[in-house]
Amino acid sequence: MVTGGSRGIGAAVAKRASASGWDILINYRANAEAAEKVAAAVRDNGRKAAIVRADIGTEAGIAATFEAADRMGRVTALVNNAGMGNAVGDVTTFSFEQIDCLVRLNLTGAIVCAREAIQRMAYRFGGEGGAIVNISSVSAKLGAPNQYVHYAATKGALETLTAGLALEWAREGIRVNAVRPGTIDTEFHHSIGTPNRVRDAGPTIPLGRAGAPEEIAEAVVWLMSDASSYSTGSVIDATGGRNVA
Repeated sequence: MVTGGSRGIGAAVAKRASASGWDILINYRANAEAAEKVAAAVRDNGRKAAIVRADIGTEAGIAATFEAADRMGRVTALVNNAGMGNAVGDVTTFSFEQIDCLVRLNLTGAIVCAREAIQRMAYRFGGEGGAIVNISSVSAKLGAPNQYVHYAATKGALETLTAGLALEWAREGIRVNAVRPGTIDTEFHHSIGTPNRVRDAGPTIPLGRAGAPEEIAEAVVWLMSDASSYSTGSVIDATGGRNVA
């Protein structure tokens, strides 16, 4: 189950996971055509795919997404990818509504999705275990000053959530990890009004370029898989070196 799975990192995860044998539920908020294309790619990999239009920033949207997942079968992995950035500036430029909307999707939505997944995965609820992977951001470490500190704050909280859930549910067969991407070449930068960010940031990154969504997907799918069976509570950096520069 991939939230925000119609584009960018989410779409790459859905395609890569299906190539490794998962059936995929793709949650999306607006772009049905893009979601259908991802579903088609999943089916081309010989796996089942379904799409559900629902806003993860609302309780009703989360309920609808998990109802769609239940119709497909047992939930074995959740990728908390749905997220947004809605403004660029310093903190004094963000309205209450902008902050509230972002927190509801990036953080509250992820917590509630994790709750719903755990109620399906944990041994005590009759589940067979599973994996949760949260998509963080290098901004969780760097803070994104004069850019989007509200977004960075939600990603920092998501990493705290990762640690807490990993400890809370380890004995119930659930592993919880996170991936911390750096600057990735997706539509995210266009959506927040910085369309040249990938081009401009490239030379400042130790590896000399922005990352591709497929590179993040590799880390996510590894954390979903039995290959990472001894990993929980971890955060994998995939930042091109920005986290240590």
